[in-house]
Amino acid sequence: MLVKWSSDKTVSETAVALQAAVQANHFGVMQVHNLQEAMAKKAVEFVRECLILEDCQPQVLEDCQPQAKRVLEQNMRVSTALPCRISIYQEGGKTILAALKPTTLLAMFNLPQNSTGSAGTGRYDGQNHDKGGIRLIGRPVNTDLI
Repeated sequence: MLVKWSSDKTVSETAVALQAAVQANHFGVMQVHNLQEAMAKKAVEFVRECLILEDCQPQVLEDCQPQAKRVLEQNMRVSTALPCRISIYQEGGKTILAALKPTTLLAMFNLPQNSTGSAGTGRYDGQNHDKGGIRLIGRPVNTDLI
């Protein structure tokens, strides 16, 4: 299931703010992919701006179940669904953040169920308009930072 949030910020501003929020919530940004740059290296012109952030929470935190390490120790096939990816792009004059819901991805691997849910849709403008906020593998990200 795809979940989306919107922002009035630019793609670049949203990416910077998201990276800060991810790090403030004990996650790490493993990689940032710039689709325009990647395609340009292959001599393909792609005019839409799109950044994809790969986020991971490898540390052991008591309140974060499951963590990447524990999940991977249970089932290495889960590595095909990790790290979590958040795409940031423009659509209809708004900046969109989109991600596949972690519970949907992890359900394919028959892992024990717990609070790995991701929130539904909402605005991503510095206020948590969506009651559930954003979750990356079960741990809510404080959207007040964005």
